[in-house]
Amino acid sequence: MKTLRGVDLEIETPRLLLVTVLPDEYDRMKDSRALPDMWADRGILNPGRVLVDDGGPLPFRIPRILKNPDYAPFSLRLAVLKESHVIIGSSGFHDFPDSAGMIEIGLGVEPLYRRQGFALEILHGMWSWVIAKPDVKTLRYTVSITNEPSIAMVQKLDFTRVGQQIDEEDGPEDIYEMSASEYRRRYFHSSDSTA
Repeated sequence: MKTLRGVDLEIETPRLLLVTVLPDEYDRMKDSRALPDMWADRGILNPGRVLVDDGGPLPFRIPRILKNPDYAPFSLRLAVLKESHVIIGSSGFHDFPDSAGMIEIGLGVEPLYRRQGFALEILHGMWSWVIAKPDVKTLRYTVSITNEPSIAMVQKLDFTRVGQQIDEEDGPEDIYEMSASEYRRRYFHSSDSTA
């Protein structure tokens, strides 16, 4: 397993590799012209132009990584199909765990690959990885109040709605949380890291 300062750079799920965007790649990502073939040297294909046509979290993540490269394994991971090496989406944590141990996740799956269980697989892969860190106490997932598929998914996982916030881009979002210990009890099995 490849690591950066002892932290895993790839998370494996049944169908995906969740591959860390490396610190030196963020500097190149400032130039969107570099993005379409950005990961070809790593054997990763991007026919759907993930993070190219819609930069998603890049405007927020690039400056943070340039200041603190250790954030990279938390910041942004490409969801890559094992079989074809094609990027189908991305995921990342908004920040390191806060002082109370809460960590919030975001994700996106390309339209062609939606409604096939990939979002859930990404969530389980990312959460199973992060709950191994002793300072993580609470998993948070915020969902736009109009995103019915994501609301159904987080409710299926039995996360608790704990409030609402206003996102500058997405408007009102419901806030869902589950303790890391409860997630571990319900979904994490040492023999199957994707639950």
